[in-house]
Amino acid sequence: MTKTDPAAPANTARPASAPPAGPHDAAVDAVAQRPPRRHPLRTPVTSLIRHAILIAAAVLMLYPVIWMVASSLRPNEIIFREQGIILDSFEISNYTEGWEALSYPFNVYLVNSGLVVLGSIIGNLVSCSLAAYAFARLEFTGKRIWFAIMLVSIMLPIHVIIVPQYVMFSQLGWVNTFLPLIVPKLLATDAFFVFLMVQFIRGIPRELDEAARIDGAGHPRIFLQIILPLMVPALATTTIFTFIWTWNDFFSQLIYLTKPGLYTVPLALNAFQDAQSATDYGEMFAMSVVSLIPIFLVFLFGQRFLIKGIATTGIK
Repeated sequence: MTKTDPAAPANTARPASAPPAGPHDAAVDAVAQRPPRRHPLRTPVTSLIRHAILIAAAVLMLYPVIWMVASSLRPNEIIFREQGIILDSFEISNYTEGWEALSYPFNVYLVNSGLVVLGSIIGNLVSCSLAAYAFARLEFTGKRIWFAIMLVSIMLPIHVIIVPQYVMFSQLGWVNTFLPLIVPKLLATDAFFVFLMVQFIRGIPRELDEAARIDGAGHPRIFLQIILPLMVPALATTTIFTFIWTWNDFFSQLIYLTKPGLYTVPLALNAFQDAQSATDYGEMFAMSVVSLIPIFLVFLFGQRFLIKGIATTGIK
């Protein structure tokens, strides 16, 4: 029995039954044996430069927020004299005094904003999801026309409709209540979220609806048990956007809320500015930092739902 020398090269000869190798086969073998080429833009140097540029851009965008946080820990008289973000000392008094600086403690304004945000979120989730299901799954007269009108309303600025809305709500006695800020959300007035959910529902196979209809399910059951559980990314995206937009809304709340006890966070922050006396910027910056914490937490915990919702609804 002949022993094979392990150091000998492997036999690369073609089988006797194989056809003779042509120039095409030789080219294929040469390409297969060639080492893989690295992308010229994926070298360590270019990757380091790219990350450095992104970090610099992130710091540049976050600098105003960092400066505001640093200014909230400085005495009021040196806030605009020291433009850097390095602190010589920490002044916690801006937070303690700013909490009680207005007519009511700042937690009152946080609760008011929380009530408006909660009502707006519930209203948008319920009404916009129902309207989106109707546009995506039901057939009715003038469906395309109504959908086009809904899309056109996205481009309609709020300043155009705020006067007739104020007149109507004033006649109803809703001024200085949270109703003008919450009730319209129950009527699917935010067309952006309707469009977002319509795009998402259109991506759900209609075979699921047909299978449920064979089992005897009607539209309410199909919506609640089939479509709604699959709409979690779109619903989460609606929740996050509604929270951020409503929490930061100033114009609408300024129009309808004039009593200090009903002020929301944006109106309370605006109350720190006094045209007749010196503005305490330290306290205002401190309460601004407090008002940013809920938005930061919502975005932090809902980021993956936000990205997934945008990526699966066609908004990207």
